[in-house]
Amino acid sequence: MATAPYILILYYSRSGATAKMAAELARGVEQQGMSARLRTVPPVSPDSEASLPQVPDSGAPYCTADDLRQCAGLLLGSPTRFGNMAAPLRYFLDQTSDMWLDGSLTGKPAAVFTSTGSLHGGQESTLISMMLPLLHHGMVIAGIPYSEAALMHTTTGGTPYGASHWAGGSDTSDLSEDETILCRALGQRIGTLAQQLLVKPGQEQGDHHG
Repeated sequence: MATAPYILILYYSRSGATAKMAAELARGVEQQGMSARLRTVPPVSPDSEASLPQVPDSGAPYCTADDLRQCAGLLLGSPTRFGNMAAPLRYFLDQTSDMWLDGSLTGKPAAVFTSTGSLHGGQESTLISMMLPLLHHGMVIAGIPYSEAALMHTTTGGTPYGASHWAGGSDTSDLSEDETILCRALGQRIGTLAQQLLVKPGQEQGDHHG
């Protein structure tokens, strides 16, 4: 039985702020009539053997390779770590060479989101760094257009490169109204693009009629 198309919202969250963003992105995806699948990744273990349970105690389940391979679109989120994505998320992406080889993600829409404690703490460089492996996978990268009014007047998070949250020194702070609006708008955009890019029966590649 085929799985209904879904948008994978894959993120790492240490203190909960990025997870809050993921929840708002999911609402946007679902407002667009698509299913959202929330998944996270475990911390990177400092020792040579796995020391954490296979299932997290709370929150979203850990992402599997099939969760990523079979998605219709991807929203990728991480807190800022020195202007880059967090190591656990990068570690997970580093294990996806087989998907690069067989083109599993080629042509699927993707967008990125991040949270950081300082307003100028590397949000934009983090978002751009998260796009790089997705471009190598052949994904169609989408940002937030300036037609979203909140992007023009936000005094907290929000960039054309993706959704962002300024935690203001507290990773547990709530999202601002503009940040919430922009998260939902980005979720809606990826939901819309996935619906437009999904291959429909009778329209497979190579099925052209002159």
